[in-house]
Amino acid sequence: MGSGADQILPKLPLEELLGEVQSRLQAVVAAQDGVHALLEAVVSIGRDLELETVLRRIVEAAIRLVDCRFGALGVIGDDGQLAQFIPIGVTEDEIARIAEWPHGRGLLGLLIKEPAALRLEEIADHPESYGFPEGHPPMRTFLGVPIRVRDEVFGNLYLTEKNAGRQFDEQDETIVAALATAAGIAIDNARQYDATRRRETWLDASAEVTQALLSGTEFRDTLQLIATHARAMTSSDTAAVAVPDRDGRTMRVEVADGAGADDLAGVEFAAEGTLGAAVVASGEPRAVNEIRRGPEPAPLLDRLPDGPALLVPLGTPPHVRGVLVLVKRRGGTPFFGPTARMVHAFANQAAVGLELAEARREAERHGLVDDRERIARDLHDVVVQRLFASAMSLTAAARLIDRADVAARVERTVDDLDATIRQIRSTIFALQSSKDDVAPTLRGRLVNVVESAREQLGFAPGLQLVGELDNAVPDQVGEQAVTVLQEALSNAVRHARASRVDVVVEAMNGRLRLMVADDGVGLPADRRHSGLANLAERAAALGGTFELATGEPTGTVLTWRVPLR
Repeated sequence: MGSGADQILPKLPLEELLGEVQSRLQAVVAAQDGVHALLEAVVSIGRDLELETVLRRIVEAAIRLVDCRFGALGVIGDDGQLAQFIPIGVTEDEIARIAEWPHGRGLLGLLIKEPAALRLEEIADHPESYGFPEGHPPMRTFLGVPIRVRDEVFGNLYLTEKNAGRQFDEQDETIVAALATAAGIAIDNARQYDATRRRETWLDASAEVTQALLSGTEFRDTLQLIATHARAMTSSDTAAVAVPDRDGRTMRVEVADGAGADDLAGVEFAAEGTLGAAVVASGEPRAVNEIRRGPEPAPLLDRLPDGPALLVPLGTPPHVRGVLVLVKRRGGTPFFGPTARMVHAFANQAAVGLELAEARREAERHGLVDDRERIARDLHDVVVQRLFASAMSLTAAARLIDRADVAARVERTVDDLDATIRQIRSTIFALQSSKDDVAPTLRGRLVNVVESAREQLGFAPGLQLVGELDNAVPDQVGEQAVTVLQEALSNAVRHARASRVDVVVEAMNGRLRLMVADDGVGLPADRRHSGLANLAERAAALGGTFELATGEPTGTVLTWRVPLR
């Protein structure tokens, strides 16, 4: 019995030793597996150069390495708060139920203020714990590690809820710290790649916008091009350009691109107290990490996503033409300094292009006005004077002709010359104003009505404008005259089948006379449906008269007369 006990006792230390060796071997194997997993994680996060993809892969790799349920990466903004928060392990529905997005308070804020690894067994027991907002999933264990990029704290890696109810240990902290070091290098590479790509995109977009401006593209089309390129450059969900009115009290969304563009275009809103008005006044871009809606309805904000936003002026004070608004969905990457500077430079270059294009159009308009004035001067000083002298000579010669038929032919020629002189003088009046100046005046409106009938008639109607139409004709009479001319030419187009139409508008001796004559088929059989009764009513309302007669030898002569006072 005693000899048996002596044989068992020496075996106990050997079993303990073997157990210790076995546990150490398992620890070595586990460490080796951890190193392999860490190496694979480092390789995986370095495969891609898209910054957004790199950030998500860092969080996913950290979750796999320490075997936990939730992870997130918080990017620190220029204001010292979380500018971006990328969660993994939380569904879209769970995110939608969270009442407030993390801003960097409590434990998250502590890691921002004191960038060092933090490991907790119970989040709620820490004095800096701020609690979770309504709708947030419950979390207990916590591991936080800072991520540095070139000695600058880029953000923090947050991990919670280790699986099987376990706690984060020292080995987890070591592995995640090593991953954070590799993550800093991957983020730096992705940022450099992103900056290079943005610069190339900016150069291409600036070249296209400048080319469009200098080729005469319309102002609104150019704004649309600016919004489209800016949205693509920044990976935004929505882009819009809001333009202030002349007094700056209201702003209007001229163009929009991306999500909700159809609802944004044409929206008007009061400028006072808005970020858009502040950007117009200061001429400096403004970036916000999250659009926050107030209790009062806002026509613009209610149509925009509620994520990060960037507002950039188009131009410099006091010549800011509008505000470029870029918005991303909630959780999107905020507009960091380099992105904001790039968009600002792009907007400034586009604004310079707008100024150059407008200056070129103004120069062309002035050149056209100068040409018109020169032509009008030559017509008046040379052509009209020669025609007048010829008419005077023929009048004098007609008195010396014995044959009546020959004298009559000469007198008809003189009448034709007088008509030609009146037409040339009407042309001179039209040439002495630019197109932009003509449109609001009565003379210009009458010219536009006659020009618009050219395509429908198939030929250009003759036009004589006599007297001080723009000064002597009251607005009410002028409005009626334009409407009557439109109706008369419309009747000629539909019923006359004419090859010639002559229009005379004359303001003389206190009366306005409008006459439209054609060489067509004559008066319509049913005048009630031709709109002529309406013309007679308009004349009677102004105390005037309306006549419709057969032309010589064919056609119709419409005469509409009203007093000027």
